[in-house]
Amino acid sequence: MELINRTLGGWLEYWAEKAPDREYIVYSDRDLRFTWKQFNKRVDEAALGFLAIGVKKGDHVGIWAQNVPEWLTYMYACAKIGAVYVTVNTNYKQAELEYLVSNSDMHTLCITDGTWDSNYVDMTYEMLPELRSCQRGQLRSERFPFMRNVVYIGQEKFRGMYSSAELLLLGRTMDKQLLYDTEKTVDPDDVIMMQYTSGTTGFPKGVMLTHYSLSNNGYLTGEHMAFTEKDKLCVCVPLFHCFGVTLATMNCLTHGCTEVMVERFDALVVLASVHKERCTALYGVPTMFIAEMHHPMFNLFDMSSLRTGIMAGSLCPIELMKQVSEKMYMRVTSVYGLTESSPGMTQTRIDDSFEVRTQTVGRPYEFTEVKVVNPETGEECPDHVNGEICCRGYLVMKGYYKNPQATAEVIDKDGFLHSGDVGLRDSDGNYRITGRIKDMIIRGGENVYPREVEEFLYHLQGVKDVQIVGVDSPKYGEEVGAFIILHEGVTMDDVTVRDFCRGKIARHKIPKYIFFVKEFPMTGSGKIQKFKLKEMSLQLLKEQGITPA
Repeated sequence: MELINRTLGGWLEYWAEKAPDREYIVYSDRDLRFTWKQFNKRVDEAALGFLAIGVKKGDHVGIWAQNVPEWLTYMYACAKIGAVYVTVNTNYKQAELEYLVSNSDMHTLCITDGTWDSNYVDMTYEMLPELRSCQRGQLRSERFPFMRNVVYIGQEKFRGMYSSAELLLLGRTMDKQLLYDTEKTVDPDDVIMMQYTSGTTGFPKGVMLTHYSLSNNGYLTGEHMAFTEKDKLCVCVPLFHCFGVTLATMNCLTHGCTEVMVERFDALVVLASVHKERCTALYGVPTMFIAEMHHPMFNLFDMSSLRTGIMAGSLCPIELMKQVSEKMYMRVTSVYGLTESSPGMTQTRIDDSFEVRTQTVGRPYEFTEVKVVNPETGEECPDHVNGEICCRGYLVMKGYYKNPQATAEVIDKDGFLHSGDVGLRDSDGNYRITGRIKDMIIRGGENVYPREVEEFLYHLQGVKDVQIVGVDSPKYGEEVGAFIILHEGVTMDDVTVRDFCRGKIARHKIPKYIFFVKEFPMTGSGKIQKFKLKEMSLQLLKEQGITPA
C-alpha cells in the first residue's frame, strides 16, 4: 500500500478512461444517472465555464447547496483549474454567510434556492445588493471586494446571477485547449478545499486541505472497508462536511465505485435508495441510523445488500452499533478524526472483531502517527491512560486561512496536530475516545467523562438517545446533567434514571439534573452542540425555579 500522487481532476479522468460506461453518480429517487465519462464531460464544461467568468487558479469558489449534482460538478471543475472550493454549511443564516464570504475572500458563490427556513437567493441579495443593478460578472462590492460572481443552481434567472445552465453553455463555447493548459499547472500539493470548522465553539476557521491529503485519506478509508469498483455507497451525509466530501466522495473517487446520492437526508429516501440500487455501503451519524431503523416502513425494505459502512460524526453508542449490525447486516466501521486531519486519523477495519468495531475507533491510518499526550505536560501517556489525541503526517491541514496564530495553537513545533479530544490507547493499539477536553466535567475535583456516562445510560430501557453535559454549580464547579430522548410512547422520571445509576457507577457521575427532550440542537453536519445544551440546562432550571447548588 502506498500514497498516490494525483490531483482530484486526474482521478476523475483516470476512471473516465478506465471505466467510461460504469455509473459514478446516481440519484435513485429521480432516476438521474451519470457514467464516469458523462460526468467528466460535464465537469470539463463547468471548468471552462468558470474560466469564462474569470475564475483563476487560486480563486475561492463557494458552494452553498444540498447534495445536488452541481455540488460535485463544481468541486471537480475547481480541481481541474486550480481554484479552491469553499464548502458552505446549508444551515447558515445571514450573519454566518457574510462572515464566511468575507473571511474566505470568496470570488464566486454558487447557490441553490435554499432550505425550508432559508431563502438563499434573498440572503445573497441582502449581502450583495449591488447584484440587483449590475450585469452578470460585473459585480463590485464595497463590503466584499473579492466577490465577482454568483451562480444560481437551477433554471430560473435572477438579476446579476448566472444560471447553472448558462455556466455550462459558456463552457461549451470555450477552447478546450485552455482547460488542458490550465490543468497542467495544478499540483497535488495545492490547496483544493477550504472547509470551515463547524463553529461549535468560537468563530469558524477555514481549514486548508490539499488534493493529496484528501484523496489519500479517502483512499485509505476505502481500503479499510475492502472497497472495490463493484461497491455502491449511499451518500446521505452532507457534502459540505468532511464526512460527505472526503470519507464518501474521495473513497468512491479513488476506488472507482458508485455514489448513490441523497439530496437532503430523509430516512425513507435512504431506505428506498439502498433497496432499489442494492447499495453495499451506507454512511451516517448516529442520529441518521436511529431515524432509519425506527422508521415505520423500515421492514418493507431489503437491506441485505449492505455489507459495510461508517458511523461517525459524533460519539457512537455501542448499543446502536450493535443494532445496526443486526438489523442492517453491516460490518460497521468507525472513523475518528477532525476536519483539520482530512479528516480520518484512526479507523476500525472491516475484519476487526465485533468488540473492536463497536467499542473503539480503531488503529491509526497508514502513514500516520497518532499519540496520546498529557495536555498539561505534553508528555506521552502510557496505554490505558487518558490524554489528548494528536496526529502527524500527510493528513494534517496546511493551516487555517489567514490565521497563523490559531494554526500555531493546534499544530505544535514538531508538526503534531492537537485534536482537543480526550482518549486513550489500549494494549492492542486501538484508540478509544472518552470526550473533549472542553466537554470534560470537573465536579468537586473529580473528572467525569461524558462518554462513559452516556454509554451507561443507553442500557436503561426506554432511552433512545442521551447526552451528558456539565451544569454550572457554585458548590462543586459543575454538576452532571443528562439530556434524554425517550423512545416513542415511553414515560420516565428523574427517580427512575438515578435509581438505575445508583450502586452501578460512582456517585459523582450520577446525573443531578435530568432533562427529557424531543431533540438535541445540532450543526448542519449532524454534530450535537453541547454548548447549547449547557445553555439550555440553565434556562430549563430557571423555568423550574431551581437554582443550581
